[in-house]
Amino acid sequence: MGPGPSTVPARILQAISAPTLGHLDPQYIGYMDETCEMLRKVFRTSNALTFPVSGTGMAGMETVLVNLIEPGDEVIVMINGVFGGRMKDNMERCGATVHAVEIPWGQSFSFQQFADVVAAHPAAKLLAVVHAETSTGALQDLSGLGDLLHDAGMLFVVDAVTSLAGHDVQVDRWGIDAIYSGTQKCLSCPPGLSPVSFSPRAIERMEARTTKTRSWYLDVSMLKDYYTGGGGRAYHHTAPINMIYALRESLAIVLEEGLEKRIARHQAMHDLLRTGLEGLGLSYIPDQSLCTLNCVSVPDGIDEAAIRKRLLEQFDIEIGGGLGVFAGKAWRIGLMGESANKRNVLTLLAALKNCLS
Repeated sequence: MGPGPSTVPARILQAISAPTLGHLDPQYIGYMDETCEMLRKVFRTSNALTFPVSGTGMAGMETVLVNLIEPGDEVIVMINGVFGGRMKDNMERCGATVHAVEIPWGQSFSFQQFADVVAAHPAAKLLAVVHAETSTGALQDLSGLGDLLHDAGMLFVVDAVTSLAGHDVQVDRWGIDAIYSGTQKCLSCPPGLSPVSFSPRAIERMEARTTKTRSWYLDVSMLKDYYTGGGGRAYHHTAPINMIYALRESLAIVLEEGLEKRIARHQAMHDLLRTGLEGLGLSYIPDQSLCTLNCVSVPDGIDEAAIRKRLLEQFDIEIGGGLGVFAGKAWRIGLMGESANKRNVLTLLAALKNCLS
């Protein structure tokens, strides 16, 4: 019940143990195509270029940024936690001039703050923001941003690592041009893949590049010939075959439950947990909290690491500590995918009450 990975269901563990096929085997290509089609349904997009990057969520972040940014580009990043800061670092490594808007950790941005920075930097090529800031548990409202950015000629980039399949994510409706996530959060799949999706507008930007992408391994101009090559698949690198099996099974579980029901389940478990935590005298840090990642302040005089150690050793429950400015001051409690259930919530509340008393 930490910030990830979440509990992996037996069905997925069984799927990952199936015999390994070759990455160009027609049977495996069929599995991969099915996986990409299910990803489109979970992302709620018709984007043809939707596929799992070989690597964890940060590989997805880097894939998006190195392919959409060229040296000298102006870009905007919104920072309210660790992962916005990581996007800034990646942008700078791409050689971009980065305009960063930073607000106190735990807060979310207003629409006016987006409008102001877009007006202040009209030459920017894209704006990037974290939908679900894992370090603080803050949820960012994305409605209306696609139109704002597209009217200004900018691309809309989103980090959905901790929200995909746990919160509402509407790639097409919200006008998102590039988005990345991770398998180990609300998909309850082992860590190792990062689902990404690129809009036609983003593909057009990539095809207009005048410089090579700085990463060979993550160069989408070559990867797309493998993932969307139709009858002919161009070899790029050996795909993580068994991880694709696992993701395919994970997505099947998500769609069997139904996205709307799954999102409602995460909300209900968050409400139950929040009521219990506040009943113990704990307060939430973010002003707009995620359902999937609950970040609460540690009471004065409490050794937060000692509590986490006791929870793990005596009750077999893992929760996370704070990052950055919240190190030693916060607990991060995950309710993601398979882990978001009533038994887990009630067991944690009882165990935490025992530890605190």
